[in-house]
Amino acid sequence: MEKSPEAFRTISEVAELINVPQHVLRFWETRFNQIKPMKRAGGRRYYRPSDVDLVRGIRILLYGEGYTIRGVQRILKEEGQAYVVGVAQGTIKPRAGDAMHDGAPMPGRAPVAPRVGKDGKPIPGSMNRLRDEPPKVIHRLSTAQADALKAALKDLTDARKLLDPASR
Repeated sequence: MEKSPEAFRTISEVAELINVPQHVLRFWETRFNQIKPMKRAGGRRYYRPSDVDLVRGIRILLYGEGYTIRGVQRILKEEGQAYVVGVAQGTIKPRAGDAMHDGAPMPGRAPVAPRVGKDGKPIPGSMNRLRDEPPKVIHRLSTAQADALKAALKDLTDARKLLDPASR
């Protein structure tokens, strides 16, 4: 028997609906204070339809549009929750280039550089073999790129701190 659209959903149902693991939803709750499922005795989570739309919109922005967590946080702060829900419902289309808003390149768009020796020349065999031409060598990161990498490293470190105790 299928639930009505207005029914509350468990974390396992939401995870299946939006195609992410349950632990990702729990992690997102720590990063996006707008995600507030009801919690019953024993800590069991129940997501309202509005919660499901919000996490679906977050998933689209993170995985489909290439935003970082910090970028989606900024969108929620500047545009509001209705914007993200609108993305989930298809009534709002994210503007082109918005993923660059947070300073991070979209996945798969950054050039892949060969390893370089002390003389500054590419090390043989370290080129991207999927392309005919050698990729551009990046010598220096911009301040925005360095900040984006630092933010990503902080997010990964925070995630590891959350997940390490769970793996014991």
